[in-house]
Amino acid sequence: MPDTNKPLHVAVGVIRDAQNRILITQRAKNAHQGGLWEFPGGKLEAGEAVQQALARELAEEVGIKVQTASPLIKINHDYGDRHVLLDVWNVTAFAGQATACEGQAMRWIDTEQFGAFAFPAANQPIISAAQLPDFYAILEGRSAIEVISNCRRILATGIKLMQFRAKSLPSTDLLSVFEQVLQLCQQQNVSLLINADLGIETDSAQGIHLSSRALLACDQRPPAYRWVAASCHNLQELRHAEAIGANFAVLAPIQATTSHPGVAPLGWDTLASLLECVNLPVFALGGLGQCDLEKALAAGAQGIAGISAFLPEV
Repeated sequence: MPDTNKPLHVAVGVIRDAQNRILITQRAKNAHQGGLWEFPGGKLEAGEAVQQALARELAEEVGIKVQTASPLIKINHDYGDRHVLLDVWNVTAFAGQATACEGQAMRWIDTEQFGAFAFPAANQPIISAAQLPDFYAILEGRSAIEVISNCRRILATGIKLMQFRAKSLPSTDLLSVFEQVLQLCQQQNVSLLINADLGIETDSAQGIHLSSRALLACDQRPPAYRWVAASCHNLQELRHAEAIGANFAVLAPIQATTSHPGVAPLGWDTLASLLECVNLPVFALGGLGQCDLEKALAAGAQGIAGISAFLPEV
């Protein structure tokens, strides 16, 4: 007899083309969540590994042969009438031309176009994860000159997501330095989030980053921001970030750091186990470098966040 409490395990592909567009398809009208748009994929067969299922489903559904895929996010969602585990993978290389093999509607869309399509509720964290890069840089500095210098060095690495957290600056300098950083980021199409603890009154940032203290003080998502992020250190904080509708979180520390010598690191195994409990893209932070990306992805993280990790030697 099948286990009715076991979620339906589904392999899902976020398929990207050479222009970084993402492939979406429309569910049949008579299917569960019919008429809504989704990322291609399908349920695992008995004894099938998730990568095997992903390759088989994408070949059957959209006619491509997967060449390169990496874990993106896992989503557990209970619709009431059905409990699903969406095992989502980034497909960055494939052979063949995508075709609607089952007669379904199909579109290649830019990441800015997601809002024009209706998706099942379980897909919302996938949409955030699909729009986020692998790296999240945190900008700090002890003076205006150092902050601007660090910003230029970070941008030179190709970063596309940055947090302005220059807590060492005098309060009188914060707004003017932020505006200079924002201009530099806009020139390179970089999304800039502002740390909520800075208290800067501006609507120019594309997002806000909540410290763990600020996060727990929120009972709803801060309005008017494209991105809402949160710093977390445990499961309670991760679940609160998910509950208020944050787009992503940063979990720390994963490894020992000189900045917090008395704090025990979580380690990779704990990171992986915590991420199994939330439906939220999470960046790993603390004692990590860009070289740790593969480990972070394997643990279920969105990628790596850091300060010095994105400051190349000068």
